[in-house]
Amino acid sequence: MRLRHPDGTVLHVSYGTNVHPAQDVDGLVDQLRRFAGPVRRRLGADRLGLGLWLPAEATHRLAADPAAVGLLRKALDHEGLEVVTVNAFPYGNFHAPVVKKAVYRPDWTQDARLDYTLDCAQVLTELLPDDVARGSISTLPLGWREPWDADRSRAARDRLDRLAVGLGALEDRTGRTVRVAFEPEPGCLAETSSGLADHLRGVDTDRLGACLDLCHLATEFEDPGEALAALDGAGLPVVKAQVSAALHCEDPGDPASLAALEEFVEARFLHQTRERGAQAVLRRDDLPDALGRVDGAPGLPGEGPWRVHVHVPLHATPRPPLRSTRDVLTDALELLVGGPHPLVEHLETETYTWSVLPAHLRPRDDDGLVAGIAAELDWTREQLVARGMEVL
Repeated sequence: MRLRHPDGTVLHVSYGTNVHPAQDVDGLVDQLRRFAGPVRRRLGADRLGLGLWLPAEATHRLAADPAAVGLLRKALDHEGLEVVTVNAFPYGNFHAPVVKKAVYRPDWTQDARLDYTLDCAQVLTELLPDDVARGSISTLPLGWREPWDADRSRAARDRLDRLAVGLGALEDRTGRTVRVAFEPEPGCLAETSSGLADHLRGVDTDRLGACLDLCHLATEFEDPGEALAALDGAGLPVVKAQVSAALHCEDPGDPASLAALEEFVEARFLHQTRERGAQAVLRRDDLPDALGRVDGAPGLPGEGPWRVHVHVPLHATPRPPLRSTRDVLTDALELLVGGPHPLVEHLETETYTWSVLPAHLRPRDDDGLVAGIAAELDWTREQLVARGMEVL
């Protein structure tokens, strides 16, 4: 969807297709017919944006085979879809039975991550609508926090410098601009906005910037205004924002709250959990760790509120006494687009966890997933219209 800010800037709203399993080009084309097209029709939108997840297997073929790109673009046009942003965070099979920390490999110390991202950028230049000035790609915030040392930092910075050079060469060759946005995530080297500002200080900010995932921000108990100030202080533009909400538990010592949290324990994805302590945020790498379900490892004390890295559907309400962090999300949206000029042009709803949510939130079939994604996009559209945006 496209909306116009009062200052005339066009905002692009998409949904992240990493919610759909696909490894090759045929899988990407099939998900457009099976899900994305029906979502657009249910929304009643003339054209719908996709935050297209490009797994490595499909990306390598698309980068090498113009006919494959043509097939994908034809399918997008047929379903009334467009792509201005790509999700290049998950590299491999994001729907394997167990993903967990594998999603952070390869990291930015490895050429495989650089080559994959530049291939994604090339593909995006061929998919961008003719009237769109620039595209964006979201990626991981360098890597998981351990093991990490000075040598790995130097290796990562070398690849970021080569990435900026490669993006510049791509623009010279194609006339299309693509920027790469690094996405702070709990547990990673840069798990907060201020951490990202520290680790990316001095990079080419014409080509590289931040992807602000509002679920991640809330999980870390970040204040949206302070997060944006940290990025601005480092000169990092907000290239992309992921409109998403985390899970909030006000009293993790309450038996009913613990029972509700147990429903979110599952095997595929990592659900980093944070407790707001009196002096600092306390951290565990997964919900079972926080609950004390892992032998030999203490759980979180449960003396303060918890936030859990679960992408909760934007329009849905978790079973009480749990709730989502929609309040943080709406505060952040106000700062991002509610001012005289928007701080970001690419907004992506990214609830990839539909298939592993508790039964009362999980869709039963394809139609249920289509309805859920459309409801999230409708909620986002309403939030933007309420802040003065005009639907185009």
